[in-house]
Amino acid sequence: MNSLLFSLGIRSPTHHKPSITILNSHTVESSSIKIPNPQYKSQSVPVIENPNLLSRREALGIGFSFGILQFLSQPHPASADESASCEFTVTPSGLAYCDQVVGYGPQAVKGQLIKAHYVGKLEDGKVFDSSYNRGKPISFRIGVGEVIKGWDQGILGVDGVPAMLAGGKRKLRIPPELGYGMRGAGCKGGTCIIPPDSVLLFDVEFIGKA
Repeated sequence: MNSLLFSLGIRSPTHHKPSITILNSHTVESSSIKIPNPQYKSQSVPVIENPNLLSRREALGIGFSFGILQFLSQPHPASADESASCEFTVTPSGLAYCDQVVGYGPQAVKGQLIKAHYVGKLEDGKVFDSSYNRGKPISFRIGVGEVIKGWDQGILGVDGVPAMLAGGKRKLRIPPELGYGMRGAGCKGGTCIIPPDSVLLFDVEFIGKA
């Protein structure tokens, strides 16, 4: 992925494609909600993109604002057994995690291009994006701000969070300050797919190197 919850496009604004993903909000591009890092800007608003990569994140909000209607009307496969109980461990940063499946492969290295599947939800359980629904995992460079901080920390491991191993599945509960903060994501016409100050819930499957 050339661009994320948001932190929902994951790459730089010029490399993002339309989708709601987990890229940095400043690198968002369009058709799916990426989880962009809130500090990046781009052409779409992927949920996982870094909120600072707005172009990408905006793509998430824009391409995503139109495609989300279709997305929400379709079934959303889960990345793990949602009925299974999972006790979250809360870290000092407010990021909480719970491993449903411990991986068997190598952990990611900062700056490495990796692949991951995910399902993103709000606290009320409403699904705002799913790579499973699109039938393709997202690719992004981990630990360099292409996605929201909650994703970088939740996968690489930091501040009490162990690093994920390839093949692992983890649930993340991301506080606003590590997600899209006061800006939210996918906002248009007074409404946002991810409202400001939202706590984000993610089921993440770390596939491995891209």
